[in-house]
Parts: sequence; structure tokens; C-alpha cells
Amino acid sequence: MSKLRIENVSRVFPGVRGGQPTRALEPTTIAVGDNDFVTILGPSGCGKSTLLRLVAGLDTPTTGQVLLDGTPVTRPGPDRGMVFQSYTLFPWLTVADNVAFGLREKGVPATERARIVREWLTRVGLASFAHHYPKQLSGGMQQRTAIARALANDPAILLLDEPFGALDNQTRALMQELLLGIWEHQRKTVLFVTHDIEEAIFLATRVLVMSARPGRIKADVPIALPYPRHYTVKTSPEFSALKARLTEEIRVEAVLAAEEH
Repeated sequence: MSKLRIENVSRVFPGVRGGQPTRALEPTTIAVGDNDFVTILGPSGCGKSTLLRLVAGLDTPTTGQVLLDGTPVTRPGPDRGMVFQSYTLFPWLTVADNVAFGLREKGVPATERARIVREWLTRVGLASFAHHYPKQLSGGMQQRTAIARALANDPAILLLDEPFGALDNQTRALMQELLLGIWEHQRKTVLFVTHDIEEAIFLATRVLVMSARPGRIKADVPIALPYPRHYTVKTSPEFSALKARLTEEIRVEAVLAAEEH
């Protein structure tokens, strides 16, 4: 049985002041298996983030339903961990308290909470920054904290909306390797939205390509590169072939999106 089923889900936003409604997402059906790492690629405004927000329960579909382990998603819940592009940490809490936030909300006892926080801060390389505040951290360190916070709750599925988009290239590459290492160890189900074709291929078991708005799934490309993946795979002929194929898929949609404007 699929971990996640998106069944005939669409999203239409009402027009502003009686204007035309916006069709953000065409009826879309996707099955995501247990332990799948699915990346979603597409031109700006194609509905990638809308789709992720529907899975997160932050928005409601116009048609269809989202099922997680057979249960309809109607609101946010601890079974889904979300990481955004912007660093959504609480500035008044320390790194440790940010990571502990969801555990505290769930009523996890203090000693158990401390153990889980310590374990995750060690895993993301921030054990010595437990008592720092977000403003004292670099962008990459803030995103590591956000990922640790999401995973400390032990969600069934991890949702990431361009989490490395604001980082410099070197930090971004290191964060990709960190996330991949965690996934290889934890084997969570992951949905990851990105604009970056190399990032999409490097991380994923499958890449979904979305069309220009209104978004629909245009291609579902399995990535057969073996795990564990080392960054040097990016220079392999297999990787280059996948990149050429996906670049062409995206280019066609980007041209269509530009013509609409």
C-alpha cells in the first residue's frame, strides 16, 4: 500500500474582486511509496508549492483528496514534517528549544525530549550550538536546525519546499549530502520541491516534472542511480543523460510559462 496517495486533487483560487479564478493545479493523482524520495520539478508558478501545502494540510483541495496511510488529510499534523525555504525558526528560542518544540507540544517527557534533541543536533552537526539563538547562526545552520526540528517528531513523511534555495552553492551541496545521509539512515518518505535539476536527480528515487500553470504531472522519471550516493555521481554519464532529459522537459514548460506572461 502507498504511504501517500494524492487522488484527483486540484486547486482553483477565486478571482480577486470578481476577476477570473486561477487554476493553480489540474486534477492530479500520485502514489508515493514507503521510503520513496520524490523530488518535484517545474517552472515558477506551476503549482509545486500548492501541491506540497495540500499534502501538509495547510490548504484544502478544490477537488479530490490526499490520503496518508489511508487516512484523509484535512489539517496539519505531527505525521507530516514541513521545512520551508525561509528559515521558520522561533527567534526567541534556542536551537535546542526550537528542535524540542513539537515534542513539547506532544507532551513528551523532559528527559526523553532532551535525549531526542541531543541525538538530532549531533546528527546535523549542531551539538555545540544547542544554546545559541537563530540570529547567531548562518543560513545553512538555521536550515539544519529546521530539518532537525521536523525529524525530531518522527513524522511519517517529510515535506520540503525548496529548503536550500536561499543558500550559496557550496552550502547547498553540503546540505544535500546531509539530507541524503539522514534519509539513507532513516528511510523516511520524502516529498521535496526544487527548481534545481541537479539537486532533483541527486536526491531522488523519482523525479516528477510539472507542466506550466495550471500544473499537472507531465513526467514521472525513476532515478536508478545506486545509494549511498556520493557527490561524484554528478559527473557520471548516467547522471548527465538524466540531466539532459529533464532539462529539455523543463525548458519546454518554462517557454510555455513565459509565453503566458
